[in-house]
Amino acid sequence: MRLPAGLRQAKSLAMSKQTRISRKTVKDIAAAKGGEPLVCLTAYDAPMAEIMDPHADLILVGDSVGMVVHGLPSTVGVTMEMMILHGQAVMRGSQQAFVVVDMPFGSYETSEDQAFLNAARIMKETGCQAVKIESGAYAATQIAHLVERGIPVMGHVGLRPQAVNVDGGFRAKGRTESERDIVLNEARAADEAGAFAIVIEGVARDLADEITKAVSCPTIGIGASASCDGQVLVTQDMLGLFDWAPKFVRRYADLRSEIDTALGQFAVDVRSREFPGEAETYSLRKPEAKQP
Repeated sequence: MRLPAGLRQAKSLAMSKQTRISRKTVKDIAAAKGGEPLVCLTAYDAPMAEIMDPHADLILVGDSVGMVVHGLPSTVGVTMEMMILHGQAVMRGSQQAFVVVDMPFGSYETSEDQAFLNAARIMKETGCQAVKIESGAYAATQIAHLVERGIPVMGHVGLRPQAVNVDGGFRAKGRTESERDIVLNEARAADEAGAFAIVIEGVARDLADEITKAVSCPTIGIGASASCDGQVLVTQDMLGLFDWAPKFVRRYADLRSEIDTALGQFAVDVRSREFPGEAETYSLRKPEAKQP
């Protein structure tokens, strides 16, 4: 049966749009080494993912969600269920960006098998393209184990938020020679184990530069160096939703102030009965005239 011209055109446009929008792959991210810097941002819900999708090469569903959304004092209390829930939402909201979901504290450190089972669960239940793990000295074997079994892994060196209790707080890393060697060796180990990219957080610029030159995969800086192969920020920090932000954050908006103003005006309008007005109120329909 031949479709009417209008339906054929609509179907053609839909297929064209579907063909045009394709999600980035791990090869696209890996190919960015030494090229145009990757644009990376965090997202935890579908509306924000939809807004940033045209701009971001990579969306990270970070375990920072514990602090940013759930009000936890650190990322240590984040669970698998939280990461999967937010990962599902981000996948629904995005179409083209490469989506990485953080593996939370306690989900991969014990053994290679534990790491694989939890990483596989995250990928199955969210549909994301990769997972990220904080790359301590133990991490290389887990990374290699996951990559060999078809799970792309992003590493994370330098300031590692999941290690906050060992470090005694969120502090920059690599400020002494011994610490620099540790961070550099962890990055090299993650690279050699098969990580397709490595986040470098909270280290001196020259150390970030050295890591970027030393590894074959792209580096993504956060509080690191402009010469990294990409940059990532917590979206709520760069949009100015909090009173305080780390030194390495550049605020591109002051949404906290704008939201406060909007909420204040809403409260005034409600208390003065200015809201809802005529434009926001339904009225009864007029009876239909009887046909003669």
